[in-house]
Amino acid sequence: MPRLFFVGGNWKCNGSREANRGFIEELNRAELPTDKVEVVIAPMSLHVESVVRSIRPEISIAVQNVFINKGAFTGELSPSAVKDFGLDWAIIGHSERRQIFGESDEFVGKKVEACLRASLKVIACIGETESERKANKTEEVIFRQLSAIKKELTRVQDWHHIVLAYEPVWAIGTGLTATPDQAQQVHETIRRWLASNVNSDVADTIRIIYGGSVKASNARDLASKKDIDGFLVGGASLVAAEFIEIARSHLLKHSRL
Repeated sequence: MPRLFFVGGNWKCNGSREANRGFIEELNRAELPTDKVEVVIAPMSLHVESVVRSIRPEISIAVQNVFINKGAFTGELSPSAVKDFGLDWAIIGHSERRQIFGESDEFVGKKVEACLRASLKVIACIGETESERKANKTEEVIFRQLSAIKKELTRVQDWHHIVLAYEPVWAIGTGLTATPDQAQQVHETIRRWLASNVNSDVADTIRIIYGGSVKASNARDLASKKDIDGFLVGGASLVAAEFIEIARSHLLKHSRL
């Protein structure tokens, strides 16, 4: 069975009630073949409730981050609270969390496990910096990040609730994008690692999506690659027409299956 194409929109620390309202109205009117693409949007926590109330039911909402537990952790979201609110997804390990807030590979792994324990599905982000790529350390970095996640998972089936987002840090918000061949090479490498270190079923079925200055103008070429199963979109996810076009980019891939 082909892997269901996945497009996530990470709004980061952007949005207003008025801007969100216009975006959602346009997205609700759009022709999106939701039987062939899974769409998930991650607004700021402050806006989650209003977006949930107004978005079409086929589109899911994610939070952009959680902590590993509930309790005396001012400003954080617990996985159990996110699930209790009725949400199903969380973005974990984004490079901005790793670089700005100092989240280690080990901490990211623990957060992934905490989400799965609370029955939250996870968009788990991995990727190398520009200096790491120039030093030919891409594989070393992503294998280390994957190993930290694997260490926390006690059941193979947990991987079926994870979408892996390969986001080369040097391409996030820079206007630079990995070429389709560069992205495909890393996605294929991730799949081989999973086959060797988890099992072949997980490697075949897990969705590995690409993030890093994805736009409508490059989404179709990226989507045409065998091991690219969708996108985690940053800046372009704030423009409804652009995001809708990216969500439709799977049609080219689907037509070639």
